[in-house]
Amino acid sequence: MEKRIEYLNLEDDFLFSRVMSDEEICRIVLEKILNISIKKIVLPEQQKTIELLLDSKGVRLDIYVNDDAGTIYNCEMQRGKRGQLPKRSRYYQGNIDLDAISKGEPYTSLRRSYIIFICTFDPFTEGRHIYTFQNTCLESPGLLLGDEATKLFLNTKGTIDDIDEEMKEFLTYIENTTDTFAQQAKSSLVKKIHQRVLKVKQSKEMEAEYMTLLQRDRENIEQGERKMAALTELLLDQKRTDDLKHAIRDTAYREQLYKQFNIL
Repeated sequence: MEKRIEYLNLEDDFLFSRVMSDEEICRIVLEKILNISIKKIVLPEQQKTIELLLDSKGVRLDIYVNDDAGTIYNCEMQRGKRGQLPKRSRYYQGNIDLDAISKGEPYTSLRRSYIIFICTFDPFTEGRHIYTFQNTCLESPGLLLGDEATKLFLNTKGTIDDIDEEMKEFLTYIENTTDTFAQQAKSSLVKKIHQRVLKVKQSKEMEAEYMTLLQRDRENIEQGERKMAALTELLLDQKRTDDLKHAIRDTAYREQLYKQFNIL
């Protein structure tokens, strides 16, 4: 069911990207998540798209920012199931690195990077609020590879006492972005974010943009349903039920069949 803009939570992509487009809000959120000091954030663009090759799978990043030291931060909101999240983070890392370095430059030009997924589920089922990954030596776990690439997964459903109260309030606020919660929150972080949330929700321009995106999504869904119905009819006529089952499960295979049958 589609939500009106005033009922969106921070877990919704539209609200999350528009709130985090405020450089100061983005800076303090990243500082809190990473427990580091960031002097200044530069937001090149909202939902940056990386398409390196004509036939390759492009990447659309929710939040992609740099700081004054050149560090790259990519922050994504993730709802639903875990799926291929670990390999998705690997794919994002590779694309970000290739996009950041020019042809012929030395590998030392690669910048420190953080890829952050804020999940409304526990991606590794250990009850942690935060999981941080860096490349280490299996034979000597304390030995870091030193590639300066870090991946973090935040979990709004965490149960163990591994973060401070302000961070817990922030993660709860992700799924309960309401005036009531913000008013009773002790965290100055939540209160600052909520000021930006109210500004976005009360903006007529933002509302118009949100409605336009909803209409585009409806049209994309309708187009997808028409294409799938056409493919289903063709495969059933040819008694290719195994291919139909495969196409239902596998997006890449489904796209391959669309091209094969010239379903546009």
